Amino acid sequence: MIRRAPRRWYDLPTEKLFDLRIADLPLKIEGTELAGHIRALYRELKRREFEFFRPHFWLSDEWFSPDGVPGIAIPFYLAHPRLKRLEREQMVAIDGGSRAECLMLLRHEAGHALLNAYQLNRRRDWQRHFGRSSIKYPDTYLPRPYSKRYVIHLENWYAQAHPHEDWAETFAVWLKPGSDWRRRYKGWPALKKLEYVDRLMREIRGRRPRLRNRNEILPLRSLTMTLRAYYADKQKRYGRDQPEFLDRDLRRLFSDAEEHRHKEAASHYLRRHRREILDVVTRWTSEYHYRINEVLKAMIERCDALRLRVPREESEMRPEVSACLTTIVMNKLHTGGFRVSL
Repeated sequence: MIRRAPRRWYDLPTEKLFDLRIADLPLKIEGTELAGHIRALYRELKRREFEFFRPHFWLSDEWFSPDGVPGIAIPFYLAHPRLKRLEREQMVAIDGGSRAECLMLLRHEAGHALLNAYQLNRRRDWQRHFGRSSIKYPDTYLPRPYSKRYVIHLENWYAQAHPHEDWAETFAVWLKPGSDWRRRYKGWPALKKLEYVDRLMREIRGRRPRLRNRNEILPLRSLTMTLRAYYADKQKRYGRDQPEFLDRDLRRLFSDAEEHRHKEAASHYLRRHRREILDVVTRWTSEYHYRINEVLKAMIERCDALRLRVPREESEMRPEVSACLTTIVMNKLHTGGFRVSL
């Protein structure tokens, strides 16, 4: 039996939208802003004088470029504005939601697709710079935020996760127009990797890829889970091992003293400034918006339980709240109590 989404499925309220299977959504890349971003990536490759390498694309459940396939999967929610809104509602941020962010991810995944197309990881010089592909992908990794052995491109110091991610991140920095990577990474050990990428790309850019299949792994039609099940699983994965906070942290920020009983409730203050706090802490920690938002939600609930109030002027409070959250996240990273999920 062929299922079909309602004609105006995008007008459904969230609860009814949740009941639709992803495979039944009438989505495509053609005619969307994604198609424009892909054309921009192709132009970047052309400027680098690649004659034959053009990765193919399909919609799936997340961003990835599978082993043995010179192509790129893009998360389905980027193919329609209603699904982008749903992604933001459920996960706080949209992975690749803006043109700049989408191009960052496309460059990264293009690095994976190019690695597959030319089977670069079989080269000894590639292995000397990036390591062995046979190293098992970890479920989580413990990043070193201040290491200069890796470039910084995507959030969460993603280059540190695995040799293939190190390659993809380094390639993305090299590919980005106007990145000025020689100046940006001067004095960093990571510069040697960038210089290697530059030499290697000049060597292979006129060659035909070894792999030229058009395979699609986990395409849209195979995603038979409902949107409800998809987000339940995604929230579980991103929410585990959250940074913790203590009541003493909250009492240092806010107050339950009688003299402040007429001031704004701390929980109301955190809700009012939630978005800017998230943006600041994410920028300084490179942590997922969703995970930080979960900590904020817990802080709001605890502030209500402790009946805390805002004791100082708003101009003083905003940097203190952001600094507190940033410290909590960075402490978890440096003590090894927090690992980034893959």
